[in-house]
Amino acid sequence: MASALAERISLGINRTVEAIVAALMVALVIDVWIGVVDRYWFHWQLPWPETLARYLMIWAAMLAVSSGIARREHIGLTAFLVALPQKARNAILICIDILALALFAYVLWFGIGFAQSGSTRQAMIFGATLEPFFWAIPASALLAVIQLVLVVLRDRGTQLDHIQPDEERAQE
Repeated sequence: MASALAERISLGINRTVEAIVAALMVALVIDVWIGVVDRYWFHWQLPWPETLARYLMIWAAMLAVSSGIARREHIGLTAFLVALPQKARNAILICIDILALALFAYVLWFGIGFAQSGSTRQAMIFGATLEPFFWAIPASALLAVIQLVLVVLRDRGTQLDHIQPDEERAQE
């Protein structure tokens, strides 16, 4: 029951995050296109397209981390883990998730202070503070923490149980 609920919540959050990332990527492409048109055709010498592209890319990449967590598409030592007995593998996978959770909680905790420090720094091109751009770090860390909790509840260390070790595949 808890597993199914965690999966539904995770999917809902992930759909929303992926829609936001897609919108950010569309905005990034349009922004870069405007910069290219400016540079090679109109020569307006707009000061903001390159800077805006940087911050759009940072936000998109940071938010996409939680999607990778929700889909279990991050780098792992699958070959090593699959060779272990199932109970050991499941325990190690839960430990890895807990360590990742601790890492993202740490990034969230210190990311809040980092984002707040952006309020005293000015983005000269935009005439605004850097705080909204710096909030990409704690916002993405919070989403990563939430998704990690949900996938731990959903999978409980069984996410690799469908993969067979090489020896078992050779015997089939």
